Amino acid sequence: MNRTPHVTDAPYLDITDPSFSMHSEAVRDARERSWYARTNYGLAVLRYAEVTELLRHPSLVQGSARWPDHHGVHDGPFHAWWARNLLVLEGDEHHRIRRLLNPAFSTRSARRLEPVFTEVAEELVSSFAGRGHAEFVSEFAEPYATRALCAMMALPHSDWPFIAEHANTIGLALTVSVRDDIDRIDAAVRALHDYVETLIAARVADPGEDIVSQLVHTSAEDGDRLSAAELRNAVVLMLFGGMDTTRNQLGLMLRTFLRLPDQWELVASRPELARAATEEALRVAPTTTWVTREAAETFSFGGVEITEGTTVHLFTRAAGTDPRAYPGGGDVDVTAEERRPHRTFGGGIHHCIGHQIARTDLAVALRVLTGRLTDVHPAGGDEWLPDSGNTGPIRYPITFTARA
Repeated sequence: MNRTPHVTDAPYLDITDPSFSMHSEAVRDARERSWYARTNYGLAVLRYAEVTELLRHPSLVQGSARWPDHHGVHDGPFHAWWARNLLVLEGDEHHRIRRLLNPAFSTRSARRLEPVFTEVAEELVSSFAGRGHAEFVSEFAEPYATRALCAMMALPHSDWPFIAEHANTIGLALTVSVRDDIDRIDAAVRALHDYVETLIAARVADPGEDIVSQLVHTSAEDGDRLSAAELRNAVVLMLFGGMDTTRNQLGLMLRTFLRLPDQWELVASRPELARAATEEALRVAPTTTWVTREAAETFSFGGVEITEGTTVHLFTRAAGTDPRAYPGGGDVDVTAEERRPHRTFGGGIHHCIGHQIARTDLAVALRVLTGRLTDVHPAGGDEWLPDSGNTGPIRYPITFTARA
C-alpha cells in the first residue's frame, strides 16, 4: 500500500472555504497523490483502505464530543444533551447503552416497518404526481423522513411538522455559527425533551410494538435498563438524526439517479434492484461526507505520527469513490454483483445503530418514486447545503411525467 511518510509533503485542503467541495478535482488529485491530506482542522483521510482501518483504530475516539465547547457553547440544554448522547459517548458507557438500544433497531424491526413506509411514500407521491412538478424536499423528502419516524414510534402522523421544525433547528448546532443560534437550538431541545417525556410516559402506561415501547420494556440479560434520562436522550437523538439524514439522503439519491436516467428506468422495471440502487447512492453521494475522530493518544499510522488531540476527518465520500476499491470509482451500476461495503454509516463502535431501518426506508422511497415517475428532471432554482460535512438539498424543484 502506498502511504505518504511525511505530513509536510501531503496535499493541503482548505475545508473551511465556502467553495470547498467533496466532488472537486482538488480532492481527487489529493487522493491520487496521498492517502491523506492536511486541512485547517487536522488530517483528512482520503482512500478506502485507510478510512476502513482508521474507523476501527483503538487510538481514535469520536471527534464531535467537544464541538459545542470549541464554538463557545459551554452550558445549556443542547450542551447537556449533546454530552450525554450515544454519538459522543465512549468506552463502557457507550457499549452499555448501545447494547440496550440494539434490539429495537434489528433487521426484523426494519422488515416490519416496510409496509407502512410504502404506504407513506405512495400517499406523498399521489399528492403531486398528477401535476407534473413538485418541490421534492418539502413535498416528499422531509415529510417522508419525519413520518417514517412517526411510524417507527407509533406517533400521530399529524405531529410530523412539529418534529421536523425542531429537528431542523437543532441541526443548526452542527454549523460553525452554532453560538449565534444557541437560544433557538436550546428552545428546540427543550421542546423535544418535553415531547419525548410525554411519549415515554404513554408507552410505560400502554406499551405497543413500536420502537419506543421496546426501549421502555426491554432489559439486558443482566437486568440493566436505560435510565429515564438515557432513554429520553436516545429518543431525542432518533427524532433529530433520523429526520435530518434521511431527508438529505433522499435528495442526494434523487440527484444521483436523475443524472443516470437509464439506471432510474432499470430500477423502475426491476423494483427488486431498489436496495442495490440505494447502496450505490449511499456510496457515491452520502449525506455525511466525512466522519470525525480525535486521537486519544499519540500513535503512528502509515508512516505518519498522529499526535494526541489531532482531529482526523475520514472522508467517506472520497473512500466510496476510490478507484482502488471500486472499479470505475464513482460510476454507478445498480446490477453490480459484488461491491465492497461502503463506509457511509461509519464503522467500529460508532457504526450507525439505525442503519438497517435507514436502508429500508430509503429503498422503499426509491422503489415508489421510480415506479410512479418517469422523465424526471431538475426544474431549476434548487438550493444545497455546502458540499462538505453533512450535505443535501434545501430546495429541489423537479418536473416529471407520471407513469401510466
